[in-house]
Amino acid sequence: MKDSGSPTLEQVAALAGVSRATVSRVVNGSPKVLPDTVAAVERAIGQLGYVPNRAARALVTRRTDSVAIVVPEPDSRVFSDPFFAGILRGVSHTLAPTSSQLVLLIEPAEGDDQRLLRYLRGGHVDGAIIVSHHGRDNVLQELAQLPLPIVFSARPLGVDVPVASVDVDNVEGARKAVEYLVSIGRSRIGTIAGPLDMTAGQDRLTGYQEAAKAAGMTEAVAFGDFTPDGGEQAALRLFDEFPDLDGLFVANDLMATTALRVLSQRGKRVPEDVAVVGFDDSVMATTTTPKLTTVRQPIEKLGARMAELLLAKIAGADLTGPEVYPTELIIRDSA
Repeated sequence: MKDSGSPTLEQVAALAGVSRATVSRVVNGSPKVLPDTVAAVERAIGQLGYVPNRAARALVTRRTDSVAIVVPEPDSRVFSDPFFAGILRGVSHTLAPTSSQLVLLIEPAEGDDQRLLRYLRGGHVDGAIIVSHHGRDNVLQELAQLPLPIVFSARPLGVDVPVASVDVDNVEGARKAVEYLVSIGRSRIGTIAGPLDMTAGQDRLTGYQEAAKAAGMTEAVAFGDFTPDGGEQAALRLFDEFPDLDGLFVANDLMATTALRVLSQRGKRVPEDVAVVGFDDSVMATTTTPKLTTVRQPIEKLGARMAELLLAKIAGADLTGPEVYPTELIIRDSA
């Protein structure tokens, strides 16, 4: 009678002409198997449709074949901000050829950072990528000290241990945006800054401040939270306090889109009355009216690189320190 059950390790070994132990070594990725033997076992696995027992494999390798991407933001923002979609695409493309599955962890319940830490300590994933982190409480320090391979999307604020991180030069990008506004004749330039508990918020404000000081301008700042609503409220406050602004640098494209709407409502023409520059070069930069001049950061490339570093750390590489990529000013109709 034909066996109708799932193919076994023994059947793979018999078809490949090797021992059960050899098949087990191939399945578990051991480097101590000759290439011809690996090829024979893989052919047998393909012919039989053998699927390794992941639970048993995990006991041998101490691997889960899962990695987490942790986004400490509300789900409403994660699924509406093009930045996160770009990061996820980059990470997914890098993981696709591997056996690693992606686990998405969004902001835990208020005050429940310990649940996240327990999960990451619990052996559920082989490593984690931390994106859009805020320097609140001590959770970043605790994350950085976990006995788990971790890569951050930017240097984590308030962390005093070496970590691996990937980011763009936000200071340089913001400075470039303001210098461009100066170069086209704008003499009163304000900014809608991001939150100061985030690296991008701090660094983009620093870039604005450096360029404004170099141009001999008085600072004009309102703070948002990188969301459309935050950008709208910040724009209203900024132009209430500084109605004579003729240039505006906004710390991300989402806030810039609502700043454009506020300017339109107030009868300000863009770019004739107020020239506007955003940051990200997200998909929405080409859907605004007028189309948005913005600072491009290679979002998918950043996600892909974070995944590459994480896989290397999982494999045993000792990687720390920041990787910082340049930005590019993309000139369109708003400035």
